[in-house]
Amino acid sequence: MKRFLACAMLVLVWTIPVWAADLMVFSGAGLMKPMEEMRKNFEQQHGVAVDVHYGSSGEIFGMVAAGQPCDVLIPGAAKYTMDALKNGWVEKETIRKLVLHVPAIAVPKGNPAKIRGLEDLARKGVRVSIGDPKAPAIGRVSKKLLTKTQLWENVQPNIKVYAPTVNQLLIYVALNQVDAALIWKDLTRWAEAKGKIEVVDIAPDKNIIKTIPTAVCTRAQNRELALQFNQYVAAAEGLSIWEKWGFAPCAE
Repeated sequence: MKRFLACAMLVLVWTIPVWAADLMVFSGAGLMKPMEEMRKNFEQQHGVAVDVHYGSSGEIFGMVAAGQPCDVLIPGAAKYTMDALKNGWVEKETIRKLVLHVPAIAVPKGNPAKIRGLEDLARKGVRVSIGDPKAPAIGRVSKKLLTKTQLWENVQPNIKVYAPTVNQLLIYVALNQVDAALIWKDLTRWAEAKGKIEVVDIAPDKNIIKTIPTAVCTRAQNRELALQFNQYVAAAEGLSIWEKWGFAPCAE
């Protein structure tokens, strides 16, 4: 009887129709707020269903590498798009620069550890969190920043957690679980941050600012719709939404 029920359940799962979106987008998790607004607008304007998978840039890059269906790729930094281009996974002529991703130091409201700059992250007793250098784009950038400023070795003992996404870094700071975290500055516009965190800017000569791109995948299942979405997020309406959520515009 148990074997029969197991087989019956298996048949039931196989016969349940699976809802499929008209368009599949892979996006960096830190881009969720503007992406959700643009997704809804695009769906209403075109009468289609758009599914956006959010994950670390490393995760979504790996999914494309594994051949998972993706029409448009929008990671948190251009490196992932360029690597995808080298492997033939995105169409070169569809790559569009969108906005800048600016690293900053997030601290709990009141800045109890008195963090003033990157150097303070190396002070004894300061609890620090950064993104996993092998997962979110902010993790890779954070390690490069600290290495560039010759602080990496001294900050490492203070790192209490390596987060898999930048979103989790924001939560750690908001809940006062760490004294400081390196995040993207645009996340300070999120409701989860309001009244709970403060931002310490990184000196321009020490910072490493990244560009967020969009591109259509070479294996796009709905190429025409993918091209339209790719254009939408880079056009005037899309760019206004990016800027609304705190993303700095790219220099002309």
